[in-house]
Amino acid sequence: MAKGNEKMVESITPMSVDFAQWYTDIVKKAELIEYTSVKGCMVIRPYGYAIWENIQRILDARFKELGHENVCMPMFIPESLLNKEKDHVEGFAPEVAWVTHGGSERLEERLCVRPTSETLFCDHYANIVHSYRDLPKLYNQWVSVVRWEKTTRPFLRSREFLWQEGHTLHETAEEAIAETEGMLKVYADFCENELAMPVIKGKKTESDKFAGAVATYAIEALMHDGKALQAGTTHYFGDGFARAFDISFTDRENKIRTPHQTSWGVSTRLIGAIIMAHGDDNGLMLPPAVAPIQVVIVPVAQHKEGVLEGAAELYKALKSAGIRVKLDDSDNSPGWKYSEYEMKGVPLRLEIGPRDIAEGHCVAVCRHDRSKSVIPLTEVVEGVRERLEAVRQGMYERALSNRQARSYDCTTLEEITASLEKGGDGFVYAMWCGDEACEQKLKDDAGVSSRCIPFEQEQLSDGRVRSSRTGEQNSEALQETEGFTLLSASQGSVWAYREETGTACSGSIAVQNGSGVEVNGQAVLYGGRGGAKGQTVVVSVENGSTVL
Repeated sequence: MAKGNEKMVESITPMSVDFAQWYTDIVKKAELIEYTSVKGCMVIRPYGYAIWENIQRILDARFKELGHENVCMPMFIPESLLNKEKDHVEGFAPEVAWVTHGGSERLEERLCVRPTSETLFCDHYANIVHSYRDLPKLYNQWVSVVRWEKTTRPFLRSREFLWQEGHTLHETAEEAIAETEGMLKVYADFCENELAMPVIKGKKTESDKFAGAVATYAIEALMHDGKALQAGTTHYFGDGFARAFDISFTDRENKIRTPHQTSWGVSTRLIGAIIMAHGDDNGLMLPPAVAPIQVVIVPVAQHKEGVLEGAAELYKALKSAGIRVKLDDSDNSPGWKYSEYEMKGVPLRLEIGPRDIAEGHCVAVCRHDRSKSVIPLTEVVEGVRERLEAVRQGMYERALSNRQARSYDCTTLEEITASLEKGGDGFVYAMWCGDEACEQKLKDDAGVSSRCIPFEQEQLSDGRVRSSRTGEQNSEALQETEGFTLLSASQGSVWAYREETGTACSGSIAVQNGSGVEVNGQAVLYGGRGGAKGQTVVVSVENGSTVL
């Protein structure tokens, strides 16, 4: 074996030992990134960037099919422009990077390095939209943005990252809402069918929505270690931004109207999601749709007559069929090549040697389960396509099984505690009243926050609670409501939060038609026979704490 040809997979930390180090090993050993002297930033190497290019290619085609056009806005935003929308600027202020000098001269006005581009698009729309005939405006751009993150990890959180941001302007609220929800479906379909990653579609709570938005929607995925990852978001802005930037148009009845706006985006965080949702202790596991190399051909006993020629014929057939294929005819051993391309996550490996050529077939090995099968050389294109689809389906089922195993429907403290002890970190489905104060109380005192309110709702529990510090009956809190409570657990503490007209549960409490449990004088577990209905909220729990 040539010098330096050690199996790189041996230097990958098992995820069961240290998941964070496993992730770092993967991004380094698979040559996805390299760290730089610029703290919090990374070099995306060719193999990593090729994954992003494939993501970009597929999504860009889908956007254009829906009528969206690509543009490119400046990377600098004048401070006065950023300040036009109060909620927006307050939401991004802690993450903004500022340019104060041009050369050696101090600028008259600071320039923000774009953290997002709503204000730039609004400034542009104000100049070009005058009539209903100018609408809708369906714009998208592929750019980098800067957010001054304190804690960074490759692809997941970096100070500069690549993304796409769609910004659309519409004649009516109905059109804008349809755009917002429709683009979320585009993202979800892409993640599930191209990235083989199951997601939960839902609406963010008021406290967790995008700065300046009326409503934010998200797709949530669960990683191998039970942590949640927000894979994409869409936002409905109403007409708030349009009013702040004086965007108006003449409608069909010749009246002055204000348009409604959306934005939506995904980023290179998707690469991190692919790694953590699909990878194993041998390295990456890439979905065929975005894999830079879909098939690698490894000649066996390539020094023997006809082997390299047979491998080259395979390569030619697959290449001409539009399959991304690599023929590795280097002098590295077959064993080294097997480990190398497993570590790089290549979905399918084809092995061909003298015996295979004599028998008229090649051996196919799928990355996701290492299953082996033979493909007749006369049917190699069809056989490869079938196996690539099998890899995609197998990866999806594997990721879905992980999510199902780590998803818990909880209605009592005992259920939450038992689920976490038995299954570990994951999603908790529980009822929530919709009260923002209760949600904040949950974050502050239990370290748990909601991920989203799923579009697909189910009633997990019924019950009515008397809610007061003294334990005296609070008659308002006994009303049956359309929203109930969000429950979670953190190191032995449980919180049950108020119904729409009740108060937060704290201290001792009386319960009607159910059972109450006081935990350290601060919380209550409830249950009962009442008819209250609610919304299911997905809560990501890591040893009792939410992973944001």
